[in-house]
Amino acid sequence: MASFFLRRASCSAARLLSSSLSLSTATIIPKSNPNPNFIYHHHLLQLSRENKIASPYLTFIKEISTIPSTKKEQKENSGELPNRGEKSWIDVHLPRQVRPYAHLARLDKPIGTWLLAWPCMWSISLAAEPGILPDFKTMALFGCGALLLRGAGCTVNDLLDRDIDTKVERTKLRPVASGLLTPFQGLCFLGFQLFLGLGILLQLNNYSRVLGASSLLLVFSYPLMKRFTFWPQAFLGLTFNWGALLGWSAVKGSLDPAIVLPLYASGVFWTLVYDTIYAHQDKEDDLKVVVLPSVDSMLILGCHIMHFLAAASGHLAWQIWTVDLSCRADCNRKFVSNKWFGAIVFSGILFGRLLS
Repeated sequence: MASFFLRRASCSAARLLSSSLSLSTATIIPKSNPNPNFIYHHHLLQLSRENKIASPYLTFIKEISTIPSTKKEQKENSGELPNRGEKSWIDVHLPRQVRPYAHLARLDKPIGTWLLAWPCMWSISLAAEPGILPDFKTMALFGCGALLLRGAGCTVNDLLDRDIDTKVERTKLRPVASGLLTPFQGLCFLGFQLFLGLGILLQLNNYSRVLGASSLLLVFSYPLMKRFTFWPQAFLGLTFNWGALLGWSAVKGSLDPAIVLPLYASGVFWTLVYDTIYAHQDKEDDLKVVVLPSVDSMLILGCHIMHFLAAASGHLAWQIWTVDLSCRADCNRKFVSNKWFGAIVFSGILFGRLLS
């Protein structure tokens, strides 16, 4: 119906404009507060009389018949975030209704899942019997758990930071910040993710269930640390490397502090390095919002942390000495490369256990 009235209006306007072509060229433009639309169409009429363009009523019809929908309608119709740039596999292959939730869980950016999963794999491999491969079922469970927990962490972060995210160039188009999802929808999705995570946790031993559930305190409180402390990276390290404790307990049924605590601490220092690099992507936007700045000395601290293998230490040193902290793209490139650091450490542990 709306389309019908638009066409009728455009036809009427077309007749008016067409008849105006026969008028004299002495069209008077008000000197005080001229209407921009009037000036625009008057200019088209003049050009038409001079045969420089086609009759202006065609232009008017084109404009009025292609009125863009509102931002809200565009979001609802496409299921995509506006102006995302290059489309990911989410926008190409997933149903329209599912896309906002997949973006909320960062399924198209798996680096977070890798960084959460590697400490688990290190610990599971260390707990394996000498000369025997680590249990594949346990590793698969922890891989799925890392995917779910990382998605839940991103959801919590976006819900708590939705007002801040709108002021940061890199995050302003996230589903909750952009309005594509409401906070209530995000909260429901969080409950769904935690429910699936509970299903994985219940397959572990009782000791690991308690240990795993206790990590939720870190997951829910980490997004707030950037408001209250200069060391949010350290708190993220405590959160992301919890799997170094949980993986061992899932295999052994308890913890051996002499083994798991150095592993956990090493992972925390690793996180200090890669998350400091990651944070430099937003250093210009951080000045606009109430977020405590990063402490660059953490990079120097990371330089002095020796890890398990020379190759891993070399990779970490390469990140630190070659990163251009003033270049957002280079910071992101170095941050994503940490999945290979995790793979190097895992390979060293695995070969060490098989050869022992």
